[in-house]
Amino acid sequence: MRIKPEGSGFLWMGAGAAVLLLFMLAVLHFHEDGNAAAQMAFKTRRVDLVARMQLDLASASEAEKSAVLAITDADSQTLADQAGAASTKVEQERRELEEILAEGGTPAEKESLAQFTTTFAEFQRVDRELLALAVKNTNIKAYSLAFGAAATSIQEMNAALDRLLATNADSPGAKTVLRLAYGAQIGALRIQTLLPPHIAEESDSKMDALEASMATEDAQVRKDLGGLAARGPLGKDPELATATARYAEFSRIKTQILALSRENTNVRSLSISLHQKRKVMLLCQATLDALQQAILAEPRTGTTYGTPARPR
Repeated sequence: MRIKPEGSGFLWMGAGAAVLLLFMLAVLHFHEDGNAAAQMAFKTRRVDLVARMQLDLASASEAEKSAVLAITDADSQTLADQAGAASTKVEQERRELEEILAEGGTPAEKESLAQFTTTFAEFQRVDRELLALAVKNTNIKAYSLAFGAAATSIQEMNAALDRLLATNADSPGAKTVLRLAYGAQIGALRIQTLLPPHIAEESDSKMDALEASMATEDAQVRKDLGGLAARGPLGKDPELATATARYAEFSRIKTQILALSRENTNVRSLSISLHQKRKVMLLCQATLDALQQAILAEPRTGTTYGTPARPR
């Protein structure tokens, strides 16, 4: 004899099946939500690291430019140190991101980071060369001497020769004295006017030409001063001794100026900053942008991402 289940039994069986189904759906739902949350956290962590790298890279570049433009050794060194510290932070963040991507990054992300690693190594090499030059400020020091001590020596030399001319205006050889004194003054002034172009010049060959002109003028100045000294009693005149001493002082300062100018650290560092550094900086920014876009474009369960807009 078959026993038929009562209607209430069917209801309990159906209710139990429904509860089991709801439980299974809830478990699946929370499992998917957990995966989605983990994916979002992983994505956020990577995006945050890239953003920090971009910010610190910009900070390093800004400090480098300020170091190049600074006019004192202390300021240049402080700013160079800031540039180095920011660059070190970028490298630390790069290594951290490299470890994260090794755990679960996409091939596109790893490729972009590898490109950045190569480019950033060049960025650091250029920075080391550039900042080592910038902190020396040899061109600025040369300008300071040219418009300071060197100019003062020439002024004192000319003043002494003017006094010499005044006291010998009625002497028998006044015209010869005038010609020799003016010749020395004009030659010294010509040398003085050639110093700033030499300091600003980047080409060694053009600096050679400027120095050749200076040497020609120097020979004439010394000849004229020697001619004054050879004119009997005039050779013992204290004003001529002062003029000769001031020109000798100018010549020593000029030697210092030319040596500083030849190092050309400000001119060279500025040139590197405007050309080599600018190019490698743009490449670093482009690879970081590509890395950021690759991370943001990575799909997440149940979500579609559009192509991120590139900030201006």
